[in-house]
Amino acid sequence: VQLQASGGGLAQAGGSLRLSCVASGRIAGIQDMGWYRQTPGKCREMVARMSYAGFIDYADSVKGRFTISRDEAKVFLEISNLKPEDTAVYYCYGERAMFNYWGQGTQVTVSS
Repeated sequence: VQLQASGGGLAQAGGSLRLSCVASGRIAGIQDMGWYRQTPGKCREMVARMSYAGFIDYADSVKGRFTISRDEAKVFLEISNLKPEDTAVYYCYGERAMFNYWGQGTQVTVSS
């Protein structure tokens, strides 16, 4: 399974971004898909995830501002009301057979 993330960039605080991630290869059987983010010196943290059945989980820090959606082997993250603390590399993942496959990461930088 390969995942390709896109949509990051530079944005101003209060603005919006939409991240996209497309899975390819052996996509049959992918269960959870979602997004993590990581800043230098910190562990990668879960931001949002969505099960194949449609159950959604958000980190407390992003509730009300981040919206995850999914279409087959694609997963999206709408980020609104951007804050400087949202600056990070965002990684998408897909879980298949108890193994997480990761995309290459897309940088989001929010200026105040």
